[in-house]
Order: sequence, then C-alpha cells, then structure tokens
Amino acid sequence: MASVTSLSDSVQQHLASALTAALPEAAGADPLLRRSDRADFQANGILALAKKAKANPRELATQVVSGVTTGEVIQDVEVSGPGFLNITLADKAITENLAARYADESGRLGVPYTEKPGTTVIDYAQPNVAKEMHVGHLRSAVIGDSVVKLLEFTGENVVRRHHIGDWGTQFGMLIQYLEEHPHELDHKAATDDTAASGEEAMSNLDRLYKAARRLFDSDEEFKTRARRRVVDLQAGDPKTLATWQKFVDESKIYFFSVFEKLDMEIRDADIVGESGYNDMLAETCRLLEDSGVAVRSEGALCVFFDDIKGPDGNPVPLIVQKSDGGYGYAATDLSAIRDRVFQLKANELIYVVDARQSLHFKMVFETARRAGWLNDDVKAYQLAFGTVLGKDGKPFKTREGETVRLVDLLDEAIDRATAVVREKDTLGQLSEEEIAERGAQVGIGAVKYADLSTSANRDYKFDLDQMVSLNGDTSVYLQYAYARIQSILRKAGEVRPAAHPELNLHAAERALGLHLDAFAETVAEAAAEYAPHKMTAYLYQLASLFTTFYDKCQVLSADNPAEVVENRLFLCDVTARTLHQGMALLGIRTPERL
Repeated sequence: MASVTSLSDSVQQHLASALTAALPEAAGADPLLRRSDRADFQANGILALAKKAKANPRELATQVVSGVTTGEVIQDVEVSGPGFLNITLADKAITENLAARYADESGRLGVPYTEKPGTTVIDYAQPNVAKEMHVGHLRSAVIGDSVVKLLEFTGENVVRRHHIGDWGTQFGMLIQYLEEHPHELDHKAATDDTAASGEEAMSNLDRLYKAARRLFDSDEEFKTRARRRVVDLQAGDPKTLATWQKFVDESKIYFFSVFEKLDMEIRDADIVGESGYNDMLAETCRLLEDSGVAVRSEGALCVFFDDIKGPDGNPVPLIVQKSDGGYGYAATDLSAIRDRVFQLKANELIYVVDARQSLHFKMVFETARRAGWLNDDVKAYQLAFGTVLGKDGKPFKTREGETVRLVDLLDEAIDRATAVVREKDTLGQLSEEEIAERGAQVGIGAVKYADLSTSANRDYKFDLDQMVSLNGDTSVYLQYAYARIQSILRKAGEVRPAAHPELNLHAAERALGLHLDAFAETVAEAAAEYAPHKMTAYLYQLASLFTTFYDKCQVLSADNPAEVVENRLFLCDVTARTLHQGMALLGIRTPERL
C-alpha cells in the first residue's frame, strides 16, 4: 500500500497554496505549522514573511485565510494575535485519514519508506571475550538495537556490527596464565569441546581473567612472558590460536544467552571483533604514514591535533602503532572504518559507545577525514550515551563496590515484573507458564524502556521499583493500555471496528485521532536523529490520550448507536496497532493479556 499523507502535510499544502497566492515571492516558504492548545494546528511563519516583504503581518494573514479552501480537510482557519493562524480540522478528515492507515495490510500504518535509502553501519553491543557482561553493556545494546529497528523500518539498508573485544594484550596474559595454572580452570571451557553452559562457563573465564590480571600487574617476569604470548598470537602460532579460539567460542555462547534474555537478535555473521581487522592493520598504518597524516614520534606512529591538548598544554596524539611495533585500538578502529566505507559501501557509520570514549572517537574520525576515508558523502557519528546510576545518583555498583552483572540485573527485573503480573491476575486467568512468559516480557520491557526514554547522552537512575510501576512513564503503563484495548475488542464479540467519517467527534476522540496521525512523523524524526526517546515520549502521550478517551467516551455502551460503538472500537484498534508497532521499534513486546 502507498504511504498515507498526514493531516499536517495536507494542511501544509493548503496553506502553502494560499500563501503563494497572497505573496508570490513566498513560494516554497515554510508556514511553520505546529500542534496548538488553541486549535488543532497553529501556523507562525507569516510574521517572518511579512517582515521580509515589509507587509503588515495581520493583513497578510487575513489575505492567506481568504485563499484557504475549507470543507474537506480544514474546517476553520482564523487570524490570531499579530498574525498567527489557528486551524481547526474537519472531523471527517481525521477519521478518513485514520481509516486509510488502518487499511494498510502491511501493518506499517501508512508510514512511508525513505525516498533515498542509503547504507548505514551501526556498531553496537560490544561485549568483551572472557569477561562477563555488566550493567555498562546495557545501553549500547538497547539503544543500538532500537536505532537499527527504526532505520530499517524507514527502509534504510542497515548493516549491524558487534565490535567485540577479542584481541590484544589481555589474551596473551590470559592464555599464558592458563598455560601456567591449568588447574584453575575447573571446567573444560577453554581446553575441551565439551563446554559448560553459557553463564557458568563465563563466570569461570571471568574469574580466570581477573586472576591473570592481578599476576600481570604484580609480576614483571609474568608480564614479559604474557607479552611474548601476544606475539605468538599475532603471528598465528597454532596452539596459542586454538586456545584463543576456544575462549572466543565459549564467550559467544554466553553472549547469545544474555542477548536472548534481553530479547535481542544477535547474529553470528554480524560479530566482527577486533581480530577481524588484523590483516588490515599494517596497510592502514602505511597509508596514513605515506600520506603524511601520521608521523613517527619517538618510534611510535602518531597523528597530532592542534586543538586537542592534555593537562600540561601539550598536544595529545592518537597513537596508531606503538614504538614496539604493536597496534592499539586506533589502528583497529581506523581499519574498521576503511572496511565499512570501501567494502560495505556505507554512507553513514554510527558508533553507539560510552560518552567517556568521545575524545578517542573524535581523533579517529578526524584522522579518517584527513586520510580521505570520511568526507561530505560518508560520515561517522558517535551516538554517545551516559552512565547508568544507582538510586543514590552514583555509578551503579553492588554493595561490595563491584560492577553489577547484567544477567543479575535482568533476572531481578523479571522477578519483580512476574510478581506484578501475578498480583494483577486476580481472576486466575493465566497459567504459571503464561505468568512467567508475561513476567519476562514486562520485566525486560521495563528495563529497555527506562533506558530508551532517557536521551542517550544523559545519565539515568536504575530504579526497578519505578520501572515496573503501572503508573507514570513506564513500559508497563503502555503494555497495560495495549492489553486493556485487546480486552475491549474481545468483549465486543461480533461487533467489529469500523470507521464512520460522518460522525462528529468528542474532544477526546479528536485529540487521540490527531496524535495517532503523528506516528509517521515521529518515526521519521526518531530515525533521522537516532533518538528512540522521541518514540517513547510519543507512545506515552498516546497511552495517556487513550486513557482520557476511555474515561470520557464509553466504548461498549448499549446506549450508543451502533455506528458510534463501531467507530470507537476503530479508534481503540488503531491505537493498539500503533502502540504495538511503536513498542516493536523499541524492541519491547506487547502481551495480549496482563
């Protein structure tokens, strides 16, 4: 089905025609249309246009009004104040527009595809091999997953990349430690094909990693042996490489189990870690040095920046290759840019990475621009996110001061949500299996929504009590609104939703209908700005407007004519479909019953 023209676009077209007729030199000018408390829409653009044309703004506004055709779309337009236009739409136009969205069998609700799709690579959900995922990994995964869904829904060609930490000094350290302390690995995760299951295996690997790190930091001789092992790894020594591969495979089993709990799809083909760019590192360095973008300084290959200085006032360089010949994160990140631009043919690179890495990415992107790998046609952007805080406003830690394990946090959210679902099932309609399923959907949805409803660059407090509340701006509130609508539709029996454009609408019906019409505009804005929080704000307002409509307008009332019941069921169903699709773009389920 073709996309549906939004009501705001229809009004915009009417105003543009009338404005051009009144002031020909204003052809193509933006009437600056926005939603208003005084009417359905308000146009504020005439003031600026009148000033430019040295005309009286109120007189110009009056001329424009005289040229606006009222009836089918616009019911009334009047001049307000110094030259604003207050526009009221026809009830019929609201209902017909929603009916067109409702008729979209694709389920897209008439949302258009982008006219010129490009290729966007999104780098998100980047856990580390041999380390347990912690609360700090939550935001990259959840924000990245939603941005992927938003862009794909608009028709963009999206390539997912999970740049896992699977290379470098820590693996030489880990492999050497295991070689010298084989008894400390009390399962067969890294030494046998019969591996323990995800979380148990990862817990052992994590413990092993911490022990290796302590020895590495305290024993210079072990540090030397570990670094020699890194050389063996980089040189492709078969035994060293085989042990490394088992660490990676074991870690992936664990990653997949955590992402499954998060209700996220992570495909093995999309996991291209640091090791995936090994063969490109030497060439990346050669290209940078040959072009003069990078220079040798005290044996290291560096890129310098006039505007980036350290505390001592001296320039802080980006070190691409160390003086001992080893490669740092910069070489890998720059090689990844080359691969994504020249092999994947990306127009846009998005990195969903902690704000604390902003300086690193600023230098990497500038280096790539100097090298000609990024330009006006190929851009890179760090979607930087803030920190997850505890209720005390400090970085989220356990009572012992340790980083919170992500699986523990998710399990607690599911437990809390399951208790809420069980408490609300007063009639005992759900089986224990259904309660568990709903509990997982509500708990994981609550965690995701709390994260996504905060602008990515801001910190937010992790408060499970608030997250699973039925009141306020929570996913549970939205899920409950959806489930309530499904209950209404079931109770309607054989009476089916149907649009009746001939009916006059209640104020609550109008408000709900106008907001439903803004779904496509919200999707486009949230996708263009990589801003899932704009979608959460829209959905929360939608659920709130539905609650008002439900309170003010009886849906299944024997006192109402049949066409009124059908039209209100129609409004309910359009709302449910919009909630369902909007929540799906956030990666959140909408249970039919709660």
